Amino acid sequence: MSARAAAAAPGGGLRRWRVCVLWVLLALAAAATAVWAGRPSAPAYEVARVERGAVRATVHALGTLQPRHYVDVGAQVSGQIQQIHVQAGDTVVPGQLLVKIDASVQQATVDAGRASLDALRAQLDGARAAAVLARADAGRHQRLLRTGATPIQMADATRAELLGAEATVRRIEADIRRTQAALQGDEALLGYSRIYAPIAGTVVSLEARPGQTLNATYQTPKLLRIADLSAMTVWTQVSEADIPRLRVGMEAVFTTLAQDGRQWRGTVRQVLPMPQPDPAAAEGGAATQPAVGAKAVFYTVLFDVPNADRALLPRMSAQVAFVTREVQDAVLAPLAALRPAEDGAGMERGAEAARSYRVRILEDGRAVERTIRIGARDRRAAEVLGGLDEGELLILGDRAPDGGMPWFVL
Repeated sequence: MSARAAAAAPGGGLRRWRVCVLWVLLALAAAATAVWAGRPSAPAYEVARVERGAVRATVHALGTLQPRHYVDVGAQVSGQIQQIHVQAGDTVVPGQLLVKIDASVQQATVDAGRASLDALRAQLDGARAAAVLARADAGRHQRLLRTGATPIQMADATRAELLGAEATVRRIEADIRRTQAALQGDEALLGYSRIYAPIAGTVVSLEARPGQTLNATYQTPKLLRIADLSAMTVWTQVSEADIPRLRVGMEAVFTTLAQDGRQWRGTVRQVLPMPQPDPAAAEGGAATQPAVGAKAVFYTVLFDVPNADRALLPRMSAQVAFVTREVQDAVLAPLAALRPAEDGAGMERGAEAARSYRVRILEDGRAVERTIRIGARDRRAAEVLGGLDEGELLILGDRAPDGGMPWFVL
């Protein structure tokens, strides 16, 4: 069959119509694609409106709670502990008996000293009597010497006997004073066998046990600690990078793991000039941070906080924020919108001095760059000191435009 005959055959015209329609649709799709590809895409941004609010610049650190006032009670005499009258957690008052130590040796020493003192006093009585007799004999010979009834040698001998008797009296008196001083020391040691509370407070630790033998010859054994828990001190370890920003009298806010959500406030009492070990580490506990590390140095900052309800306990961990600056009604710019300016001002952590930054402002659908100055800043926003007004739109970042290639369904 020839081509002309095939076209004239039934159905040939329909096929040619379908082919033509397909070519037309493909041409239209190609034209639409070219037009879409050449169309400029409208810019789209993520923006935030400049608003007013409060900003608080802080320095964050970790700390350990310790009692503001406490006393480590030790033993000043050696011996065996006979009784312990308190337990950890007990409240004591000044003068309350805490520990009783066996004082047999000290008591024997005191008894021997008292006996020696009695013997010396008896010797003193005899020496004084001998001195009285020598004084009378010497006076009598002096009177006889004036009348020529006795030789001068005898008068001199009685005079020498008087001087010797008086010297004996003075020597015994000195021995008595020395013995009395030694006896006072022995009696003091005897009194140290009874240990009494020096201050009012709570027994926070007890390291002694009944029957334990103490040796106080070279070092005072520590028995227990009494602490006044009505006021606590936070020993905070602050990085050397942040320590120049802290000063005495600055507000400090902290939380603990034990009291979730509750905040305590205090003011900085002291910034120690040299790195100090954490008190908990010195006592064998776990320190929050090392005072001196391999790569960083931490300085100790102290501040006090009332603890009337006894919710804070020794060695608790504290998450501390020192408030270096606080502004209540400030124009705020999100930190995500700030970029370092050309003068090299960077985004140092917690920077508070006035610094210049670059931002992009959305004006009439266009992005316009502007330089602003910021002051105090926290983890979310910074105080704007100049270059930006309330209500303006800050560009946080670019957003990919919506849309894509047109699709045709055949």
